[in-house]
Amino acid sequence: MLLDAALLSTGMDDVPATARELEARGYAGIWASEVNHDPFLQLHSAGLATERVTIGTAIAVAFARSPMTLALTAHDLQRYTRGRFVLGLGTQIKAHVERRFSMPWGKPVAQMREYIGALRAIWGSWQDGEPLRFQGEYYRHTLMTPMFSPPAHEWGAPPVHLAAVGPAMTRLVGEVADGLLVHGFTTARYLRERTLPALDEGLAVSGRERADVTVNLPGLVVTGRTDDELAEAAQAVEATIAFYGSTPAYRPVLELHGWEALGEELHQLSVSRREDKWTAMRDLVGDDVLAEFAVIGAPEELGGLICARFGDLVDRFSVYASYPSSLDLWDPLVADLA
Repeated sequence: MLLDAALLSTGMDDVPATARELEARGYAGIWASEVNHDPFLQLHSAGLATERVTIGTAIAVAFARSPMTLALTAHDLQRYTRGRFVLGLGTQIKAHVERRFSMPWGKPVAQMREYIGALRAIWGSWQDGEPLRFQGEYYRHTLMTPMFSPPAHEWGAPPVHLAAVGPAMTRLVGEVADGLLVHGFTTARYLRERTLPALDEGLAVSGRERADVTVNLPGLVVTGRTDDELAEAAQAVEATIAFYGSTPAYRPVLELHGWEALGEELHQLSVSRREDKWTAMRDLVGDDVLAEFAVIGAPEELGGLICARFGDLVDRFSVYASYPSSLDLWDPLVADLA
């Protein structure tokens, strides 16, 4: 299992220094998310500042962009990083795509299948000189002239990883993608009983093996060097679980464990006008729920605990810590998984 890091920067100016430090400490990969910064700008800085680590988006919102614009950005980043770039895509949800990005929303699985097909057709036209003749329900790319064709490079098209929670999108990963970006709101049981069987179904359709797809997990972790730090971390992660658990799209994870009532109660609170709703939601997450979703232990224990829980399930792991922490806190984990 490889250990990656999320590029959580408080400002754009420190991205190169942060990336160099993460590489020097022994992390295998660095991922940037599309939250309140552009992930591609961050990764350009991180890629130029490093030499070894994988650089990737986890995730970039696919439906917020045309396949052509995203294909060009990814093609250039693959070149700039000399083959270390991974394009990690996600759909986001309808409200954000339509109301935040002002872009059309279709049937997500069908649209994503077409999107990845369009990307590969575009890259094929640039890398191999294939005529660009992609026509689908959502995307149509049939014009490419020499002036607008970037030169081919030796590293080829980047791998495409796809975020998935439900079985249909997970099957699509097995059919068309190079990697699965598991959502942090998951459990080992859900991975074993729901996620990986759906992935295997998709792999069977494409005639591929499990080794052909990289499974990436940003796992929730609770740790600290004192009792107070552990308690503070636990509360922060409970709040994260409550936030995701209130969203109907993630309800199947709770349902597998028999926590349907918790999901409904969280959702009702999330749409209420209570001033203290986020604290009340956090307090609904009991110790049993926290222990199922998060790895809990001292820093020196985390490597063994993570390997025991996820070692036969995922290929790459990154820490999802929704609380302030220094890089020093994670050094024992890096040492164990290096």
